[in-house]
Amino acid sequence: MTIIAIDQNLCTGCKECSKVCPTLAIEGYPHQPQTIAESRCVMCGQCVQKCKSYVSVAEHGAEAYERVRSERGLPESVKEPLFAAYNVCRLNEVKAALADPDKFTLVQCAPAVRMAIAEDFGYPLGTLAAGKLAAALRRIGFNKVYDANFGADVTIMEEGSELIDRVTNKGLLPMFTSCCPAWVRYVETKHPDLRNHLSSTKSPQQIEGALMKTYGAKITKTPAEKIYVVSVMPCTCKQFESSRPEMSDSGGRDVDVVMTTRELAWLIKDLGIDFAALPDEGFDKPLGDYSGAAGIFGVTGGVMEAALRTGYELLTGEAIPAVDIAAVRGTDGFRTAEVPVGQLKLKVGIVTGLKNVEPVMEELKAGRLNDYHFIEVMTCPEGCVTGGGQPKLLVDLDLPEAYRARAAATYSHDKELPVRKSHENPSVKKLYDDFLKKPLGKESHKLLHTTYAGDPKHH
Repeated sequence: MTIIAIDQNLCTGCKECSKVCPTLAIEGYPHQPQTIAESRCVMCGQCVQKCKSYVSVAEHGAEAYERVRSERGLPESVKEPLFAAYNVCRLNEVKAALADPDKFTLVQCAPAVRMAIAEDFGYPLGTLAAGKLAAALRRIGFNKVYDANFGADVTIMEEGSELIDRVTNKGLLPMFTSCCPAWVRYVETKHPDLRNHLSSTKSPQQIEGALMKTYGAKITKTPAEKIYVVSVMPCTCKQFESSRPEMSDSGGRDVDVVMTTRELAWLIKDLGIDFAALPDEGFDKPLGDYSGAAGIFGVTGGVMEAALRTGYELLTGEAIPAVDIAAVRGTDGFRTAEVPVGQLKLKVGIVTGLKNVEPVMEELKAGRLNDYHFIEVMTCPEGCVTGGGQPKLLVDLDLPEAYRARAAATYSHDKELPVRKSHENPSVKKLYDDFLKKPLGKESHKLLHTTYAGDPKHH
């Protein structure tokens, strides 16, 4: 399955894309079309964000533009420049599902989408648009509008419990986060001998999808085989993740198709929905309820902070002294912290950007990270808010402000929510009471955990 491609007819060989590729997967001579070495590509889409070679109606004429737009299966309403580096669009699959009376369509949104979607409608960088996002998805015609943030809260319940189990029972440490599919692929292809350091907990997207087709089927009284799950993600690699054969524990594919933030904006415009005029609406319950901890998954260090908020209380039985854990925030390449959790000094690390991970892997192989407990790795520059599927900024000077504004909106959203810890989300409590029973239990293990092979051949 091709996820990221470079149009040989449009690429001018400026090599800007190769400068941001964290795995050196883009090859070619200057001033000649570049190619992607699929064996190294982790499908993060940073080349898509960076590419400057394009076709436009104004510069190349309507016929040339229309040919490229049609080849890529983009809506006719798309008029913006089309760049040489692009991710394969699957909006036609989404539209077909919405038009199929035999499909019960459920949609979920990642936390970073609500911090960026409004930018494609003329709003300032980092505008929080959770309410309009939910409203837009309802107008599009989805049967239920859910939130991957609920899956993020469940991820913390499972991953936090897994970390505690490894720490208390002398399991393999440090444990690495596994919610970033590009990072997981990197481990599988570059360091397959270290893949058991990855948490077995699935990503929020995959957890939410598995729950939609099981727990959600029961709630909505809908046969699981009729349920069609669509994800809206800031990440171009999420389509790859959803297509993995391991991600089918619900009986079929846990997530059927993924569209990016940018593609959702195209769809809203294509259907003539006036985004600015939409009222603020909530996500459907219970699979749309979320805590502030889930929301911060979108920024670097967010998964770590969310896990610590819950892990502290699971380990000690006491309320964490401060919900905001500044020690794990920031954008340094690899930052470390020691967090007191009862009698335990939890040593954690956060890798921002996959380009910074190789020294960490070498340190691990050399045995110099054996005293660390938990390490978060995010592939994109400052976490999911900077994902390859987010709105594209044509001027590089705008990037730092976009990153700052989206992160600021993320933390602001966390502070304003009534529940800020995953284990205190009442809908998550009910999920475990009524369906999963307990973290790391039999049902949780079946639906929400997985193992990873070395060097998957799914691309």
